[in-house]
Amino acid sequence: MIPARYSATRFPGKLMKDLGGKPVILRTYEAALNSNLFDDVYIVTDSDIIFKTIENVGGKAIMSKKEYECGSDRIAEAVVDIDADIVINVQGDEPFIDEVSLSKLIDVFKKDPEKEIDLASLKVQITNKEDIENPNNVKVITDINNLAIYFSRSVIPFHRDQNIDVKYYKHKGVYAFRKQALIDFYHTPITPLEASEKIEAIRYQEIGKKIKMVETDVEAVGIDTPEDLEKAIKYLNKYEF
Repeated sequence: MIPARYSATRFPGKLMKDLGGKPVILRTYEAALNSNLFDDVYIVTDSDIIFKTIENVGGKAIMSKKEYECGSDRIAEAVVDIDADIVINVQGDEPFIDEVSLSKLIDVFKKDPEKEIDLASLKVQITNKEDIENPNNVKVITDINNLAIYFSRSVIPFHRDQNIDVKYYKHKGVYAFRKQALIDFYHTPITPLEASEKIEAIRYQEIGKKIKMVETDVEAVGIDTPEDLEKAIKYLNKYEF
């Protein structure tokens, strides 16, 4: 399931920018299909042009009934009538899908026969002081079983005892959901801590959902700026030719 919006604050219209002769969103859609990780792949969007782009190549697209502030709400609306147990969120601006990390997310549910885990998501270790202190990087701390304890834009954990080695992890906004967790999220108003931090993952925690974090060493190759697009074009040229 790929949520996609035509407008992006940092790089308007980025999903329809040309990437090697195809729009970014189409590249991402095809990458998801070609990964062979999913039983079905949909684009969920509130953009007419994206909807038509996918349908014109015989792809599957779902038009959102209204605009949403977060991907979980948009996906939840779309999957209500879809027969699925697990839903994977791949951002529309990531045409170079990290198949290994996505496979690890899927495995979380395969190894959970009791269905105790509601969501799975990714974390990557960060060591640079600037990255750790940057509020745009959402940090996550987990228990000994890698279940998320809390997400924050602040530095967590606080390194009080300098004799102890502390590791810091950044949350990557890639999710695998049980369908029911999505529906419960959708029917719950914004929660207090979520409102404070502006992190949608916190709402899941505030309503009692368990989030399993999976560590990866792969940074997302997303397209957030014109510079990112230039890098993506060079990467694609090297990869295809």
